[in-house]
Amino acid sequence: MLGRFEEVRRLRPVDLVRPVAGPLPAVPCLAVAQPVAGAATRTGWRAEDGTEIAAHLDRDGVRLEVRLAGVAETHRHRSRRHGRPEAAPDSLALTLTGPHLVAWTLEAGRWRVRARVDLAVDHGVEVHREDWLASLRPDAAQHGLFGQVGLRDLRLVTEADGTAYRAPDLPADHVLLTATSAGPGAFSSGHCSVWALDTARLELTHRADLFFRRRGAAGTGVFGDHAVHLLHHEGQWLVAASTWGDFDKRRPGASVGVTLAESSADLTQGVHLLDSSPLPLPTDGLTSVGVWDPHLVLDDDRWLVGYVSASRFFRFHPVLAEGPALDRLALRAAAARRTATEGTTLHRDPRVGDGWLVLASDGRDGRRGQRERYPVFDLDLTEIGALDAPYPTNIPWPTLVPSSAGLLMVGFDTTPSGGPLVGYGSHGDVVLARQVATARTAG
Repeated sequence: MLGRFEEVRRLRPVDLVRPVAGPLPAVPCLAVAQPVAGAATRTGWRAEDGTEIAAHLDRDGVRLEVRLAGVAETHRHRSRRHGRPEAAPDSLALTLTGPHLVAWTLEAGRWRVRARVDLAVDHGVEVHREDWLASLRPDAAQHGLFGQVGLRDLRLVTEADGTAYRAPDLPADHVLLTATSAGPGAFSSGHCSVWALDTARLELTHRADLFFRRRGAAGTGVFGDHAVHLLHHEGQWLVAASTWGDFDKRRPGASVGVTLAESSADLTQGVHLLDSSPLPLPTDGLTSVGVWDPHLVLDDDRWLVGYVSASRFFRFHPVLAEGPALDRLALRAAAARRTATEGTTLHRDPRVGDGWLVLASDGRDGRRGQRERYPVFDLDLTEIGALDAPYPTNIPWPTLVPSSAGLLMVGFDTTPSGGPLVGYGSHGDVVLARQVATARTAG
């Protein structure tokens, strides 16, 4: 079904400090860096309330220093195993991604994590407060947004009908993708970014970063929510995002939902902080502790929305809803017997009866026969086939991108970055596969 795909290239754009033109936005995704000079180097931020957060490098290695507002004591955090650079570092950097405060050293051209602390858990800092973020002042030669150490959750930017959005400032062989820009930690260290993919030269170029302002039950503050779908509809942009920006499995009642933001600004370029509201996705009759991975399509006069529902963390399956409006959706189907399937994506194929296929990705923790593959469903989520494509590690989304040489599949894997102190979350390589065989008629 849809032919055979073969891997043709891997990409790994790493960018720790991304300079920003104009005032730095009040978002929990910041970075500073300072060239190493002399016996000691220090860099960090100071907030208007007196809070100071810094990275310090000297002959004893790297440590983090946190001094809270109104408190004389400075808390120091050092990793006994990983705190000493293995080679003479060229730069010292400090990043704040969600609650994760992380010190890095640039060694032989590669960034390595040397110290880390959770500001929210260990020090009670409300890192999502917009006024506090706006008051941070850097003390560094380089400062700006945190970029990424890996990319995952790549999805095609589309028109509302599911076709690829064509940016007027780009050549015809370019498409736009959203991605989760991976930080030095799990879900809450990522954020959403927008990239241009040259489908001929197979190169990625960064274009934009998107952040979300939430209020109410889904949390209040500014967040780096990600795993999104960006679509263009009637001159407006819609962004459906998964609320991973503050997810912590340890927190009682932890959940993930989907929000929707709208904007008339060009979200494909620059840095944007968007007001978002909950997008209720139906889970009637399902045991559900959270939903994520939204994909939206307007099919004539009805919306089709694919997503994932979890019966617990982390046991999850594809779901499809439909309705005349996004606030009037009803559950159409759920593949509830699957246990590790996500990346639900609607794909139009004119050879199929109603034109729509639902693609997904079976992770390695699925049931027997449902592991490390890309199942293809109809709109009732009955499996009707599978994509013949390489399956990297993790659960790569089945994102299909049009090109003059046939379809490209854009996936990702779990290749880490930053060294062992990072743990889970810094993945991954972007894995590109090209269609190399003529597809047979489905069904």
